[in-house]
Amino acid sequence: MAARPGSTTRQVLVQGRPTEGYPALAPEAGRGRPRRVTVVGEDVLRRPCREVTEFGTAELLQLIDDMFLTMYVAQGVGLAANQVDVDLRLFVYDCVDDDGVRHVGHILNPVLDPAPEGVERQLAEGQEGCLSVPGPVWELPRLERAVVRGVDVHGEPLVLEGTGYFARCLQHETDHLEGTLYIDRLAKKARRSVLEEMAEVVDGIFAEREARAEELRERLAAESGVL
Repeated sequence: MAARPGSTTRQVLVQGRPTEGYPALAPEAGRGRPRRVTVVGEDVLRRPCREVTEFGTAELLQLIDDMFLTMYVAQGVGLAANQVDVDLRLFVYDCVDDDGVRHVGHILNPVLDPAPEGVERQLAEGQEGCLSVPGPVWELPRLERAVVRGVDVHGEPLVLEGTGYFARCLQHETDHLEGTLYIDRLAKKARRSVLEEMAEVVDGIFAEREARAEELRERLAAESGVL
């Protein structure tokens, strides 16, 4: 999911747990390699992803590292595996909620809890964008609170709970793994407007991402002492 401007942080939760002294970029990014972000129209974004059945593998750990770096390169707050052309139920996130709490982590095989009885109509309007629909944002109602249940990279149970913008992120990324883009939830006219706007700016956004990838590579290398 695309980032929103002006977020400030007062607390950091990593994998749902409070953490002190957390860096501006998740440590995973320093081990990652940027990958190409898939774009609306590609088949991998349109089908439900496969469950992860093997945990803690080197390939899975590297995928998470790569996804964190790719997310930062694209200036997002969440990224699903099929957005880097990998057909697995996995997403990463680094998202500040409406209360200034920063949420960072990953989740595998996520399942969104259904809204409790009587809560279905408690929706919040808000702007939403997508790294696979680069450029435009649009107003879209989402549940104000979301709970996602899954496991971490080692197969340990994990529950993520969010409100406001983080709830929107959890719903957006879980949608991705079901083959649903946020534009699928828009009216036909709005969806057409989003795609037309994307077509006008997409080349410039791709060029910006390439430049940012190089900047982040140099920054992370300097911070790790490689340069």
